[in-house]
Parts: sequence; structure tokens; C-alpha cells
Amino acid sequence: MSREYPARPILGVGAVVVSDGRALLVKRGKEPAKDVWSIPGGMVEIGETIHGAVIREIREETGLEIEVGNRLSILERIFRDDFGRVRYHYVLIDYRAAPIGGTLAASSDAAEAAFFTARQLGQLGLADITARVVARALDGR
Repeated sequence: MSREYPARPILGVGAVVVSDGRALLVKRGKEPAKDVWSIPGGMVEIGETIHGAVIREIREETGLEIEVGNRLSILERIFRDDFGRVRYHYVLIDYRAAPIGGTLAASSDAAEAAFFTARQLGQLGLADITARVVARALDGR
């Protein structure tokens, strides 16, 4: 199924990796949201568990191995084109996670990957929903 103009919503997962009071974000390298800082993650593959998808996606995008923690949110991201048609529609499940290995390096769909303090987040122009999920992860909720 194509991600662009899909026949139905696509299931995705992400993780706010928290280390030393800082949250890991990636700058997207592809549409939708190219050049926007967001929570690392991606699509669940057929036959893959949600938990397995979180681990794989974080490894692919950031080079880090993680321990998956509590679920932070379930949300939708819908992007429409200039004619109002749904260009992208994702149902996203985000988790809190902790790094347990690997070396941080942006790859796959990520152009950049970096840890940010709560104070630095305000300078990134995050989408409101992203900012709320990251704040919840940093608060330990």
C-alpha cells in the first residue's frame, strides 16, 4: 500500500528516547514533514509486533538500541493536499524508551538526530501534539 494517498490509515510507531533528562528527536529527511523535528519512528511491517517495530525503527533511524517503556499516546496525523484530499493518514502509537546501546547517528528517514533538553524544545518549532508527547516523556509519565 502506498503511503501517499493511501486507501486506509497506516499504523506507525515511535519512541521518545529519554537519557539524562533529554529527549531524542530526529529531523525528517523525507515527506511528509521533511526538515521538521519529530519523534523517531515509522511504519509497522506486516507480521511485526508493535514492540518489535518500535525497536527496529529507532535502531534504523538513530543507531540506538532501546528498552521500550510505557505508552505515551495514540494519535492521528492527517495531511491533506491543496484540493483537500488525504495525502497521508497515520495512526501513531508513541512510547517512552531508554537507550541501552548503539551509537547515535541519523540514518534511514532521518536527516539529523539529537538529544534536547526541555528548554531547547521550544526553539525547534515542534507541532503542538509532538511537544505534548515529548513533555510527557520528559516528565516520566
